[in-house]
Amino acid sequence: MTKLTLGSHPYLLGFEQLERLLERNAKSGNEGYPPFNIEQTSDHSYRITLAVAGFAESDLSITIEDRQLVIRGRQADDSAERVFLHRGIAARQFQRSFVLADGVEVGEAVMENGLLHIDLTRAQPDTVVQTIKINRG
Repeated sequence: MTKLTLGSHPYLLGFEQLERLLERNAKSGNEGYPPFNIEQTSDHSYRITLAVAGFAESDLSITIEDRQLVIRGRQADDSAERVFLHRGIAARQFQRSFVLADGVEVGEAVMENGLLHIDLTRAQPDTVVQTIKINRG
C-alpha cells in the first residue's frame, strides 16, 4: 500500500512546502516554556504575548527566519556573584517559533510588566478573478 502524502495528492498541486511545514512543527519539541497567548485584536491583526518575567530586553531576540517568527531568550549567568538559599525561579534559555502565513507581517514588539507583546498584521486579500485564454495548438 502506498502512503499518500499531502504533496503527492493529485488535487493538491504546489503544497509541498505546507507538508514540510507540518512535519517540522510536529517534530519541534516546544515544552510549553515560556507560556504564551495569541489573540485576535481586529479582523486583520493579531497579538502574541509571551510571559518572560525575569528577562531584560537585551536578553531577548526576535527574528524572522524562513517565514517563521522566532523568539529567543538567554539570560546572562550571574549566579557566581550571588548566593541563593533557594532558587525556584528558573533562568533557562528558550526558543519559541510561530509560523507566519503569506501576507502576515510582524509589527512592533513591546515589553510591559514581564510580558512581551508582538503585533502582527495580515494584508487584506485581493479578490482577483483571472481568465485564462485558450490558444489553438
